Amino acid sequence: MSDPFRQRPGIEVLNRFMPGTAGASLGITITEHGADFLRATMPVDERTKQPFGLLHGGASVLLAETLASLGGQLCLDPASGQRVVGLEINANHLRAVTAGTVTGTARPIHVGRATQVWEIRIEDEQGRACCISRMTAAVVGN
Repeated sequence: MSDPFRQRPGIEVLNRFMPGTAGASLGITITEHGADFLRATMPVDERTKQPFGLLHGGASVLLAETLASLGGQLCLDPASGQRVVGLEINANHLRAVTAGTVTGTARPIHVGRATQVWEIRIEDEQGRACCISRMTAAVVGN
């Protein structure tokens, strides 16, 4: 997909949306905004592990939805008064991660007037896929 983003506020500005959110509580940091993707990292630590020491699937889904929601918002005209809200999200957990940092990359599959579909790939520090997620969002408002 060619560049779907209508807004490019910069990484520092994007990270200013994080304080006071679930993403901030889990240490999510936006790291890159490319022509067709948005990328962020999340630590694998006591905030994001399940009781058996593995990256919690819910933390992976939270990273995925954070990226897709933020990316989706960046595809909208800021003057429109519209917002992106999640309708459905799924995740396939492919590999256990016990330490370090994971990186999520969200890419739009479909950016329409009423819906958006995003694919989010989460990788470990070796670049191996640990989770593949897909989110469908509704575009609401005006």
